[in-house]
Amino acid sequence: MKAISGKELCKIVQHRGWQLLRVTGSHHIYGKPGSIVRLSIPVHANKPLKSGLLNHLLKSAKIDRDAI
Repeated sequence: MKAISGKELCKIVQHRGWQLLRVTGSHHIYGKPGSIVRLSIPVHANKPLKSGLLNHLLKSAKIDRDAI
């Protein structure tokens, strides 16, 4: 899987129906109507997310790894 930045992941989740709820520091918090799941995506310039965090966020958002 290729490494992607937090900024790129934000675009992907917004395209999948997630809405930006708030920004706290460098973390963007996303929610989806009808779901209690919240995604906290760190946006630190264009630094790539670590693979474990990326896997966790994709699994929580129910996004297939091959789709990105």
